[in-house]
Amino acid sequence: MTRFVGFYACITKTVVASFAGAALAVGSPAGAALGAVGAPPRAEGPNSQIQTAPGTSAAPDVSALSWTVTDVGTGSLLAAKAPHRHLPPASTLKTLFAVALLPQLPATAVHTAVTADLDAVEPGSSLVGVREGTSYTVGDLWRGVFLSSGNDAVHTLARLNGGLQRTLAQMQATAKRLGARDTEVRSPDGFDTPGQYSSAYDLSLIARAGLRNSDFRRYCGTKWAQFPAAGGPDSFGIQNTNRLLVGSHGVEPYPGMIGVKNGYTSEAGNTLVAAATHNGRTILVTIMNPQEGSSNAVYDESRELLDWGFAEAPRAVTAGIVNGSASHGAPRDPHPARHTAAALHASTASGHASSDLARHLGTAAALLALAALPFAVRTARRRRRGSAG
Repeated sequence: MTRFVGFYACITKTVVASFAGAALAVGSPAGAALGAVGAPPRAEGPNSQIQTAPGTSAAPDVSALSWTVTDVGTGSLLAAKAPHRHLPPASTLKTLFAVALLPQLPATAVHTAVTADLDAVEPGSSLVGVREGTSYTVGDLWRGVFLSSGNDAVHTLARLNGGLQRTLAQMQATAKRLGARDTEVRSPDGFDTPGQYSSAYDLSLIARAGLRNSDFRRYCGTKWAQFPAAGGPDSFGIQNTNRLLVGSHGVEPYPGMIGVKNGYTSEAGNTLVAAATHNGRTILVTIMNPQEGSSNAVYDESRELLDWGFAEAPRAVTAGIVNGSASHGAPRDPHPARHTAAALHASTASGHASSDLARHLGTAAALLALAALPFAVRTARRRRRGSAG
């Protein structure tokens, strides 16, 4: 009898836990968001609603299809529009290329360019001007990537890394490690390629990882350089194409701009990942494909979002943490209780809530049946005894 009571208590506890899980699955979106360690639930479809962290004012209603505003120091996602929408990233994908390859290639290594380095560069690509027979350090080539968005520099580095396929595999593995699950890599440079996409959320994850690397931070913030730096008859000056960093084409430089990466293709439109620091706080904005027609819209809208982020970050209640998903190998956040992102991520939780509901209810039903078994056995024995008497 003692064994039965212990068994029944254990089963009852488990059944209650399963029903509690089911209640969370159908309850407030806060429950679904709380269950995600490191990343908010993924969207089942594009979300066009602007979402802001509790405690903040309304974010600017800019024209971009997708964007995020992140407090880099805390990892808090302050505001977003369609953060997981799959879109072509253009040259902002070079941030993933850099995060994956910077640790692999010594900056001082020297390479003399050959024709094979440039064989895979797509026609119409942006180029820094890598020339066959000219010697470059790996550092020169990285400046060609970050300042001039040179696809020729990207492919030269990819070849030094062991080839295109190895490089693409490393980029995809890096995306997975960071928890960037909205990203599919088909080219190292972001050139429009079928099946290739990323999201504003993922590009924020990748940029945060990059900014923790001193080489990445230095290259993305370099305004001007000689290419190659050693000089010589083939050397020439290059300028960073990020207009918020250098101030050009009618765009004023943004105060405290760290840099990161801009991009453009015919399919992606303009894209930009931009970070700036004021008074010890760093705000990161990712913006994809503004629909307002001006050539500077991506910079104007990024400026609006940066201004909003700096003004609102001190008032924000901690929102979703942009640091990847624990299930995909990213570090676990040491304070999961801070993930109070219900208002910010409510619209992305419903699909996951439905699957959790089915799982919890199924478990509860099976356990209830198991718990009822001893009662059925005892009842049957009593009936047999009664009929025998």
